[in-house]
Amino acid sequence: MTTVKKRVRVLVVDDSALVRMILTKGLALDPDIEVVGSASDPTIALQKIIQLKPNVLTLDVEMPKIDGLEFLRRLMPRYPIPVLMVSALTQGGAQITLDALAAGAIDFVTKPNVDIANGLNDMLTDLRAKVKAIANVNVSSWRRENASTTPLELIENSTLAQSTDKVIAIGASTGGTEAIRQIITRFSTATPGVVIVQHMPPGFTKMFADRLNEQCAMTVKEAADGDRVIQGRILIAPGDFQMSVIRSGGTYLVQCKKGEKVNGHCPSVEVLFNSVAQYAGANAIGVMLTGMGHDGADAMLNMSKAGARTLAQDEATSVVFGMPRVAFERGGVERLVPLPSMAQSILNLLVERKQWELSM
Repeated sequence: MTTVKKRVRVLVVDDSALVRMILTKGLALDPDIEVVGSASDPTIALQKIIQLKPNVLTLDVEMPKIDGLEFLRRLMPRYPIPVLMVSALTQGGAQITLDALAAGAIDFVTKPNVDIANGLNDMLTDLRAKVKAIANVNVSSWRRENASTTPLELIENSTLAQSTDKVIAIGASTGGTEAIRQIITRFSTATPGVVIVQHMPPGFTKMFADRLNEQCAMTVKEAADGDRVIQGRILIAPGDFQMSVIRSGGTYLVQCKKGEKVNGHCPSVEVLFNSVAQYAGANAIGVMLTGMGHDGADAMLNMSKAGARTLAQDEATSVVFGMPRVAFERGGVERLVPLPSMAQSILNLLVERKQWELSM
């Protein structure tokens, strides 16, 4: 007896009739997706959510009356559903999109503003992939399970301060903005330098870094070519640039260069992790967080072979258990860790490494 695969049911919400038509036709190109309806404003959208029970909602960021963010904040407590934001590549669009991710949206795609023909095809390809990736995310339990209330065990700052030659490298994609926030807001200023690749377009990465900087004890900034990786600082890879770590004398620096996409991404976790394997080796800790695809999996194995300690987010707390799963299956991850325990696990590895070095 053959089992008929259920198609992902999608509701498209956008105030523009043209955009609704483009998204509907673009999604319909995938036989695994069914657009069950569309809505021009949040009031109609709510009625159709109740009536049609879609698996995924695509939501325009900027709409009249009630914008996408305000609608999301009202929707999620009553009718939790995986939401994919459709954002403009503007400062205002980036601001609202990041707010939406914090309010419960799973991921976003951006409307092209240059080279519309090619950009639209790329955007629709991205849209179809992300719709299918988030369709089964349990948003009603995800935020509750991931909300960390466990305080960090007290680790003497003097112990961490002895780890200034260490590098913490983090890679993330879908669901990663919230996961990253939960981890790094628990780090003290004595934590060694952190380098992060989160799959994001230009403009979004700077705003993401600036928002995190307001919430963290460590200094967070969008990386610039030549920035030093130092204690108390977190560097976020800029959108549309490949970021790598190099060593100059006794100092770690980042290089941010224009380059081709690797594993479909720029910035790419693969590029960052391979550079950390080469130049930091056993002085590094690699962390793979939630995300679709396999970016960084092979490079994490290279990090492990070079002596780095490696962790990945577990399936239960991942929005999409893609990147962590592939990294684990390829042998580059020594342990899967729930998100609420990740910050503590990273700091414990730093202390273990320092104690091991002192005993030699």
